[in-house]
Amino acid sequence: MGVSLKDVAQRAGVSVKTVSNVVNDYPHVTPAMRARVQQAIDELGYRPNLTARHLRKGRTGIIALAVPELGNPYFAELASAVIDAAARHHYTVLLDHTAGMREKEMLVCQGFQTHVIDGLILSPIELENQDLHGRTDTSPLVLLGEREYDAPYDHIAIDNVAAARSAVRHLIAIGRQRIAFLGARAESARQPAHLRLRGWREELSAAGLPHDDSLVAPTDGYGRADGAQAMATLLDRGVRPDAVFAYNDLQAIGAMRVLGERGLRVPQDVAVVGFDDIEESRFGAITLTTVAPDKQAIARQAVNCVISRLTDSAEAGPRRLRPGHDLVVRESTLGRHR
Repeated sequence: MGVSLKDVAQRAGVSVKTVSNVVNDYPHVTPAMRARVQQAIDELGYRPNLTARHLRKGRTGIIALAVPELGNPYFAELASAVIDAAARHHYTVLLDHTAGMREKEMLVCQGFQTHVIDGLILSPIELENQDLHGRTDTSPLVLLGEREYDAPYDHIAIDNVAAARSAVRHLIAIGRQRIAFLGARAESARQPAHLRLRGWREELSAAGLPHDDSLVAPTDGYGRADGAQAMATLLDRGVRPDAVFAYNDLQAIGAMRVLGERGLRVPQDVAVVGFDDIEESRFGAITLTTVAPDKQAIARQAVNCVISRLTDSAEAGPRRLRPGHDLVVRESTLGRHR
C-alpha cells in the first residue's frame, strides 16, 4: 500500500488537516510547520493522488492553452511558462494551436467541454466579440494578447504602445532619427502590429521627429523571412534608415541578415530593436536589443485567473491585467564594446 496523509501526519506529529493544507499549498501555514511536514513527505516518499483529488472536486485537473503557432519561439516559451505555473497548482496543460485563424479560434472556444478541461487560456488573433458572446462552454476562459473584447472574460496583455515607445525612445537616445518600422499590418486597430506602430509614431512625435511613412514596411507574416523581405523591400526602394524597430524578434533577425548581405553594419550603420526577447535574441552573432514582455508573469496571472474562477464562483467581473515589460539593451544597438 502507498503512503497516506495519515502516515505523513504521524511522522510529522501534526494533524491530517495540516498535512492536507501543506500538500494543497494553502497560504495559512507557517514556514516552520510547512518545512516540518515537507520533511516527513520527503522521508516517506508521499505522492498525492492528483486524479482522485480533482475528481472529488468535480474537475479533470487539465487546463487547455491555445496559441496561434507553437513553432513561434515566443509562444513556445510562453507555453513552457504556463506549464510550469499550472504544475504549481497540480494541473496539467493541454496544448493546441489555431494558426491564427478565426474558425479554429472559435472551435477551441466551443469545442472543449467542461468534462474535458477545467479552463481555457487562449491567445486569439482573429476572434471577434460576437464569437465570445456566443460561447456556451461554462468553464473559465482567460484571453491573452492585445485585442480588447467586450466580453465577460479575464484578459491579460502588456501595454504594447508603451513598450513600442520605449524601444523607439532608446533608438532616439543613441542618436538615430530615420527609424524604420517593420511588420505593419492592414488590420484592426486592436491588433498588436497596429499598437506597436502607434507607439512608433507617438514617440517620434514626442521627440519632434517626423514619422515618414516611407519607412514603414508591411509584412504578411511574423517570421524571419517576412522581416528579411521587408528590409530588402525598403533598401530596394532606396530607403536608407539608420535604425529599425521590428514587430518581433524573428523579423528583426531576418532584417539583420539582409543588412549584412547588403554591406550594412549593425549597429554602426543601422541599429536594430526587436520585440519578445526570445532565446535566439541572446545567442546570435549580434545579440539583439529587444522588448521583453514578462512571460512568467503572463503565465502566472493566466493560470491564477483560471484557478480563482474555479474556486470562487462569486468572484467579481472580468479582470484586465497588465504584466510588465523591459527593454533589454544588447549589441544590435550599442555594439560589443560599450
